[in-house]
Amino acid sequence: MIDEAAISFRGTEDNRLVGSIWDGGGQPVILLHGGGQTRHAWQKTAMRLAERGKRAITIDIRGHGESDWVESGNYSFLHYAGDVRALCVAVERRFGEKPAIVGASLGGLASLLAECREGPLMDALVLVDIVPQMNPAGVARVIGFMGSRMDEGFGSLEEAADMIAAYLPNRKRPRTLDGLSKNLRLGEDGRFRWHWDPAFMRGPTSIDADARTLLGDVVDRLPHLDLPILLVRGMQSELVDEAAARDFVGQSKNARYVDIGGAGHMVAGDRNDVFSQAVIDFFEEQATPLSTS
Repeated sequence: MIDEAAISFRGTEDNRLVGSIWDGGGQPVILLHGGGQTRHAWQKTAMRLAERGKRAITIDIRGHGESDWVESGNYSFLHYAGDVRALCVAVERRFGEKPAIVGASLGGLASLLAECREGPLMDALVLVDIVPQMNPAGVARVIGFMGSRMDEGFGSLEEAADMIAAYLPNRKRPRTLDGLSKNLRLGEDGRFRWHWDPAFMRGPTSIDADARTLLGDVVDRLPHLDLPILLVRGMQSELVDEAAARDFVGQSKNARYVDIGGAGHMVAGDRNDVFSQAVIDFFEEQATPLSTS
């Protein structure tokens, strides 16, 4: 068994990015969570990647988890993409090899934007249930869920678990609340709130800032992007429908997608074993030399 160890990096505003590494000794794989989550969402997948020889590095993105809340309030896609670039450069310098990235939702879009604008930064990219052209109704539902108790918080972990269960009825409720506790912080008033900076959604440069322009730029640059991409879509996704997945693959030089049955937008949490195996298969496929016979 490969143990988890602490690791950290610096973003573009000298903001501390806290992470964990499961060091299997081989190519580094950076795992970036979605908005509102923390690096702990990747624990099972990271362990499996390390067992297959990868250096699995999970990161709390800016303003989330144990990473710094930036005083500037800069939480746009452009700023997250800047941190992805800083991570890729630092990881390559430290381990001597370009990393691959697994990015869910915001983590995936930030990685795609960084590669389109400043690549080549990474060796391969796995997008977890995200494309630049998302279903607007699905986006509204996700944002509504994130913002509905942003200020009020929860009186207990059980109260938060009830709300999540109502939002994700297809997911089996966990037997313990240990995992949920890592996504919440206990305030001085005794209430639990999500473990992210509220400025992420309502600050001067929130995640909405120039979002349409930035994501449109990604769409324009997709035909020129030349790296292996795997899109992993939850078949019950509210953000990425099948037509959008096909369209994304059609615009990209070297992309394909797989569907995970029984999963919604939170693919890694809904069907982790199937999801992790799809990611492992993709990376091992990239590492296998093509036959010359």
